[in-house]
Amino acid sequence: MSVLAPSSPPSGPAAPEPVTDPDDPRPLDLDEQRRRARELQRAVAFGEPAALARMRSGHPRAVGVTGDALADTLGHVDDAQLVIARELGLPSWPALVAHAGRLAEARRALANGAVAPDGDLSTLHLRCGSDIRDALQLAGFAGDFLEFSDPLCQGPVPGTGDLRAARARFVSETYGLPADDVKRRQDAEAEGLTEAAGRYERVVLWFEHDPYDQLILARVLAHFAEHGRPVALELICLDRFPQIDRFIGLGQLSPVELRSLWSTRVPVPDTQLALGTEVWAALRAPDPETLHAIASAGTPELPAMAPALRRHLQELPWTTDGLSLTERLVLAALRPEPATGGRVFRTLHDETEPLPFLGDLMLWTVLAAMNRAERPPFAVDPATALEPWPHRRLVLTYDGHDVLDRRVDWLACRPPERWVGGVAIRPDADPWRWCPDREAPVQS
Repeated sequence: MSVLAPSSPPSGPAAPEPVTDPDDPRPLDLDEQRRRARELQRAVAFGEPAALARMRSGHPRAVGVTGDALADTLGHVDDAQLVIARELGLPSWPALVAHAGRLAEARRALANGAVAPDGDLSTLHLRCGSDIRDALQLAGFAGDFLEFSDPLCQGPVPGTGDLRAARARFVSETYGLPADDVKRRQDAEAEGLTEAAGRYERVVLWFEHDPYDQLILARVLAHFAEHGRPVALELICLDRFPQIDRFIGLGQLSPVELRSLWSTRVPVPDTQLALGTEVWAALRAPDPETLHAIASAGTPELPAMAPALRRHLQELPWTTDGLSLTERLVLAALRPEPATGGRVFRTLHDETEPLPFLGDLMLWTVLAAMNRAERPPFAVDPATALEPWPHRRLVLTYDGHDVLDRRVDWLACRPPERWVGGVAIRPDADPWRWCPDREAPVQS
């Protein structure tokens, strides 16, 4: 597998360290699951409290059924199998069987040195980061790989002026990357995207459900809508994966699991291209109303898009305290006790962020910007001030407590200018804000 674009540090959230066998960390044995279902069925028949609790939490028809009636009403093995499937993150037993079959097929193909699954057509795999590049190769894919990873969820995405120059300046200055390197990456992304439709018979888009991915997906779809699509344009887009309780993204998956997704890819219809065009234009608008209208109406063409847009809009200052949701989660992580930047990242990534989308480098830029306010909400322990952000010890200040307690509006502390797509957030102007009561942006 060749690479058409260099990898770049500002990518989405990193995957947790894999457990057990990294080549096959979540084996799924159907016979074992059938045995578990029979055990659950017997335990329900005997009225065991733990088994009855599992049925109540995992079976849609168990709501309101008393313990005495539960065994009679939901005592069939099919009911137990449904609960087992749901506990593993699948909607039904047939879905579990299909998933196990895909894993088994992928496992056999890799063990037997089967031909590349994408070898029938010249193929480009497009991803908003480099996290699965090596794993795709290990999974036996032979097509080229294009990374398109400009983090549109951070920084200006203006609707007027030179967008490319604005993005290059932001990425270089914010992430501390040499301007020449940023330009080379931009050139490689643009060239790869432009050549995709003419050079390849098939382009496969690999994305997940968070704002980082979905905004880039909208950008890519808008490009194909405007400049022409490949003969075959296909999408793999996940918001969950069986046996992973907190699914962050494709980078969590093993080569076996990535290969198993190949048969789940779907063609990209014109309606998705149209939605991408609509979202891309709305993202760049100087007000967030159109983007909110899209999110509120729902996006059945791309179900993950609407929740991602809503989470993106929650990065506007809130009417309650002037903080974005990310900024509030940062301060909340510091409230119990001082913590390092690395600890703050793990708290957001693993626990409190409802839709993780920031990689560690991206969070460091948030911390740095908050620390540049005229009245910073946290102080850096002088003993760690020269350390990188992951090792700096952060202590909540009086202003930080006051902002969290809504006694002071965060913008009154005069943080530096920031952007939410095409919306500029400046302390000296009346910005758009997110109103949690209305779940909508409002103009201050």
